[in-house]
Amino acid sequence: MITKRLNPSSAEPPRDHGLELLLAYDGRVMYLTGGYSLKFAIRLEEPTAGRPHGLRYSFTLHDSRNRRILGFDNAHSVKPLGRNSRRAAAHDHWHRDASDNGRPYPFTDAATLVSDFFNQVERTLHARGVVLEVTGERSNEEI
Repeated sequence: MITKRLNPSSAEPPRDHGLELLLAYDGRVMYLTGGYSLKFAIRLEEPTAGRPHGLRYSFTLHDSRNRRILGFDNAHSVKPLGRNSRRAAAHDHWHRDASDNGRPYPFTDAATLVSDFFNQVERTLHARGVVLEVTGERSNEEI
């Protein structure tokens, strides 16, 4: 049996399946039981100090009146928690509820972001007595 060895300098970089999953959410709206919905906006851009991973994103959970009640995004920087804390250069943060101005989110990778968002959605809905169940979906392509 003959095997071909790849020259590491000429090999393509490995695919980031978590990033592919994240980008597949762009433009989607998921309708949930009880009139709740999830909205997703994600795009690649040049890395900056505020977005060193090169992603601009907004994941939000909305109630039946279309008010945001939970969100993960990096639209702006947020004041860190704690008296002597300094603002981080990265803008990644999340909003625990409608009145929360945002708290830093430690972005590690795309797959973890998706998982963390859905875990918080499930916690938020559970606290409201709602089971996370998708009843419909729409994407920008269908508009």
